[in-house]
Amino acid sequence: MKVGRYEILEELGQGAMGRVYRARDPLIDRPVAIKTVPIEELQRDGRDAEARFLREAQSAGRLSHPNIVTIYDVGEADGLAYIAMEFLTGATLREVMDRGPMPLDLALETAQQMADALAFAHAHGVIHRDVKPANVMISGGQGRIKLTDFGIAHLANSDHTQAGQMLGSPRYMSPEQAMGRELDGRSDMFSLGAVLYEMLTGHYAFDGDNLPVIVYRVIHDTPVAAATLRPALPAPLLELLDRLLSKDPAARPDARTASEMFATLRAGAASAAITPAPRPRLWPFIPFAMLGVFVIATAILLLRPEAVEPPPGAASVPVPVPTPVPERTESVPPVASQPAASEPAPSAPVPVAPPPSTVRTAPPATDAYLAGLDKKAVELRIRRTELLLEYTEQHPDVAQIDRQLEQLSDERRRYLRQAQRRAAP
Repeated sequence: MKVGRYEILEELGQGAMGRVYRARDPLIDRPVAIKTVPIEELQRDGRDAEARFLREAQSAGRLSHPNIVTIYDVGEADGLAYIAMEFLTGATLREVMDRGPMPLDLALETAQQMADALAFAHAHGVIHRDVKPANVMISGGQGRIKLTDFGIAHLANSDHTQAGQMLGSPRYMSPEQAMGRELDGRSDMFSLGAVLYEMLTGHYAFDGDNLPVIVYRVIHDTPVAAATLRPALPAPLLELLDRLLSKDPAARPDARTASEMFATLRAGAASAAITPAPRPRLWPFIPFAMLGVFVIATAILLLRPEAVEPPPGAASVPVPVPTPVPERTESVPPVASQPAASEPAPSAPVPVAPPPSTVRTAPPATDAYLAGLDKKAVELRIRRTELLLEYTEQHPDVAQIDRQLEQLSDERRRYLRQAQRRAAP
């Protein structure tokens, strides 16, 4: 089987937009990963689906970075649209995280590489929109990560928006993405915070039995404090995690700032892991030394019996007995692949520039009318997503929901313009 000039070797699985194969490029004899989707199926999914698929290659193909998968080629052949990209070996971050909480140094290194990739993408006007563990590959012996699947990324300066559509994985999407608002790079930073929370604690930051519950918690709730699930985490890391998961996008650090903070935390963790060389163990010699002291003391008492009885009138002075010092032990939570003893103690926090606020900031307050519009829009988007997940083709109600969402959006803009006129002097 061939797709264009590429020779298909085996199927790797199914992605968000179609099937993925391991293939060979005969021109330069190198392995590639081919993502394919039938053009007919793209057209059934909506008028913009084919353009969105090709936009993946346009967006990711512009990005040349060690932590971003490389796009080689894009085209259409035999009724298939395809993207040829770098073939990666290794495991996904999802597979690593399924084993349990990650060691602190590994979690910090992974988060820093993800932040580096996002900083580069944001600087080139690209928002990922679907940052999650399954889209992070860990390859090579050095633990190099690659951010993959820009399948729903779009150019930040593009005139085309995805209004009314809930794109991305619900557990990792930002509140503004869940509400269908305009996004920038700070939405990716919230997703990075949700991934980091799970790497450190082994728990989802936002979870629920169904999609509406998860979306509600993303928008309104704050996760259980990470310190209660893993007490050994340093305070500066907890503060950074709080900022990343802030409901207010303005309170989150940008990707470059987050990367620098992760680097500082990694340096502090490495220095805290350096301990002095252990002293020689004296335990084997202690019994013999004690026996010698006992023999000598007994001999002195036998030779000088007057030393046993104190002279008349002498005060009785108690002999101090040294209290044995218990061996110090610390309770460290279990980790997946290496001991957590390398984690820094909470008593030695790494110096990091203080954030504007150490508590999660609530979303900006709005009046009751705007809040009602937003609530209705969220309910409609959730219903739209449930319909698309349940049915393979467009459900008749989806078009009606899209019209209602468009009307809500127009009403919101009209109301805000009127409010601005009333507020103007």
